[in-house]
Order: sequence, then structure tokens, then C-alpha cells
Amino acid sequence: MKRYVATIAIMSAVLASSVAAEDNKWVNPTIPDYGAVVSLPESGMQPSKDIDYKVVFNVTNGGDPDKVNGGLDRVARAVNIFTSAGVPPSKLHFIAVVHGPATASVLDQAHYRQKFNMDNPNVKLIAELTKAGVKVVVCGQALAHNKFPHDWVNREVELTLSAISDVIILQQQGYVLFPT
Repeated sequence: MKRYVATIAIMSAVLASSVAAEDNKWVNPTIPDYGAVVSLPESGMQPSKDIDYKVVFNVTNGGDPDKVNGGLDRVARAVNIFTSAGVPPSKLHFIAVVHGPATASVLDQAHYRQKFNMDNPNVKLIAELTKAGVKVVVCGQALAHNKFPHDWVNREVELTLSAISDVIILQQQGYVLFPT
């Protein structure tokens, strides 16, 4: 009998967790194909719809060349989080500073193909981020370190002096640093 009750309890718990998981509807309100989020309008600590959010995302992680860069996807998730909570995209002042192992993520299609023998999975994501108002920049020092010529960079990405100076300058301008 105890075994039967324990089995019923376990099955009930599994069923309850699967029902709860089904309640989570993943949405992409602003960045259509990336950074899916669960809208939680009744949860605590909601962002204000009336203030401007200035965030610099430090995108450094590389990853597999055939997959979207996780740091750039996290920027898309941040956009979708805020807009799912009703914050207008015009209130989001987001800048993704790409450097280190993530540098190859911002290469244009032709040069990414030349380097990795495949299409750059980040090209569409960068286009969607840009369309949503996110500024994507790449560290000139990281390009030099990786021996990537400047003209290899995706045209939607701005070349800057250095990720070091970018983050310092942006923090002095009131941006909050978010590591990805």
C-alpha cells in the first residue's frame, strides 16, 4: 500500500510540474527569432515603463562557430524581457560591446565563410538587434589580436577603439554594465 501511495504521489508531482511547464508560453515580442522569454506580468519587480534603461553588455564568450553567440542571444533576451513587460523599445538604450573570443561573431558572411567554411549564424541576429535599436560594436584591439581586417566586419557593427575604453566611457555616461 505504501508503495502504491508513493507511486501516486510521484505521478502527481510529475503531472503537476508538466502542467506548470505548459503554462509557460515562450514569446519573442521584439526580437522575433532570438532571446525567447516567458511573459510574467503578475510577478514582482517589474521594470518601469516611464524611465530610460542604459545598459552596456560585455559580450566576450565565443562558442561553436555553427551556433548563435550566447552573449548576443542574451542581449536579445534582455530586449524581449523589457518589452514583454511593456517598456517601449525607445526607452531601451542597449549597446553590445563584442570582444575576446566573441569577436568572430561579428564578421560579415563572406569572411565568416572564409574562416569557418559555413555561414555566420549571427548575421540575422545582429540585424534584428540593430532593427530593435541595439547598437552592436566590436573592439578594434580584438580585431587586431585575431588578425581580422576591419573590412571583414558586418556593416551593421561599429568598429571602436577598444572594449576597455568603451565600457569605461559608457559607464561614465550612466550605462549599467551587464556581463553576458
